[in-house]
Amino acid sequence: MASSEAQYDSEDEGMDMFMDKFKSERYKKGFNESNWEEEFDKVPMFMKTAPEEIDPQEYPELACIQAILHDEDRSPEEQAMSLKDEGNAFFKEKKYEKAIVAYTAGLKRKCGDQELDTVLLTNRAAAQFHLGNIRSALNDAVAAKRIKPDHLKALTRGVQCCIQLRNYTEALKWCEEGLKAHPTDKKLLELRAAADKHKRAAERDARKAKAKEKKLHGVKEALLAAIKDRGIKLLQPVKSAQRGSDSDDEDEGSSAAISELSLDGLSSQEVTGAQVFLDEHGSLHWPVLFLYPEHQQSDFISAFCENNCFIDHLAVMFGEELPPWDTDRKYHPQNLQVYFEDEKNETLNQVPPETSLLEVLKHQRFFVKGGTPSFIILVNGSSFRKQFLSGKKIKGL
Repeated sequence: MASSEAQYDSEDEGMDMFMDKFKSERYKKGFNESNWEEEFDKVPMFMKTAPEEIDPQEYPELACIQAILHDEDRSPEEQAMSLKDEGNAFFKEKKYEKAIVAYTAGLKRKCGDQELDTVLLTNRAAAQFHLGNIRSALNDAVAAKRIKPDHLKALTRGVQCCIQLRNYTEALKWCEEGLKAHPTDKKLLELRAAADKHKRAAERDARKAKAKEKKLHGVKEALLAAIKDRGIKLLQPVKSAQRGSDSDDEDEGSSAAISELSLDGLSSQEVTGAQVFLDEHGSLHWPVLFLYPEHQQSDFISAFCENNCFIDHLAVMFGEELPPWDTDRKYHPQNLQVYFEDEKNETLNQVPPETSLLEVLKHQRFFVKGGTPSFIILVNGSSFRKQFLSGKKIKGL
C-alpha cells in the first residue's frame, strides 16, 4: 500500500513539474497566429488540395488515410472503388495524368465488377480526352462498350473521339448504337447532328479538291501539249533527267524529257515565283531572265508573251530612265545586242532584238532550263563586249 502511494506521489510530482513548466514556457508546437493556416492545410479534413507528394513525416494523417485506401487486405472491389474515388478527386483538380494513374491502378485490381470496370474505363477515357490523347480515349471507350454495350458515357465519349479524329462515318455509327439504347438522349442527338454536319462538309471539301485537281491536271496537260506542238525543247533538272546510260544526242534526250514531263522541267517557282502559263487565247507566257555580265546584274520578266519581241521589253527597261548601275549611260535599246548560249557546242547565238520570243524558243539549239529561258545582253561597240566575245564562236539566228 505504501509503494502505491509513493507511485502516485511520484506521478503527481511529475505532473506538477510539467504544469509549472507549461506556465513558464510557451508550447512551441501548437497553432499560433502566424502558422495556423499552414497547419490546417496539413489536416486532411481542412485541405483545399492534396499535395503532389505525400511525406509521412510532414503529412502523417494523410499517409495513414492513403494506407487505409490501398490496404492490400481489403477486397479487390474495395481497392478499385477507392482508386476510382482518388482518380475522381484528381480529375476535379484537372490533374488528369494522376487521375489516369489512379484509374489504371483500379483496373489492375481486376475486381470482377463489370459496372465498376466500365466506370473506370470511361473515366480514364475522359482524362485521356482532356489531355488530347484522343486515340487512347477511344480505345478506353471501345473497351467500356465491349463490357456494357448500352453504357451512355462510353457511347458519348466514343462519338466525341471519332469526331475529334475526323472519322465522321464511325461517329455516326456510334450515335446510332447509342440512340437505340437511349433514343431521347439530348447529348447523343446533338453529337449526331454535329457529326452529320462535319461529314457533309468533309465530303463537299473532298469533291471540291477532286474537281480542282482534275482542272489543274487539265491545265497542265494543255500546257504540255502547247509546248510540244511548238517544238520547244526542255531540259529537266539533273536529278530528274538522270538515266541509266548517258546519251550524246541532246536533242533526243530533250525530246524524251518532254514526253516524260510532269512539269518538273517547267517549274521555276522555287527560284523566281513564276511559271510558264497558257492564256485564254492560246499564247504561252514565259518567265525570262536577262543577264548583264558587264555589271553582274540581271532583270527578271515574270510573263514574257511568246509573240512579243525582245525590243518591246528592252524599250521598257531602258527607256527614259536608265538603271542606276549604268553609270556610263550606254544601255539604250538601240545599242543592245541579245545572245543565247549553246553550251554543248560552246557557241553564242545572236538574236536580233526584233525577233519574237517564240522564234528563239523554237530554235534547234535552244533549250529551256528550269522553266526559265535566259539571255545575255551586251552593249554594241563596248570594250567589255569585245573582251567577252573574244575566243567564242558566234552564230546568227
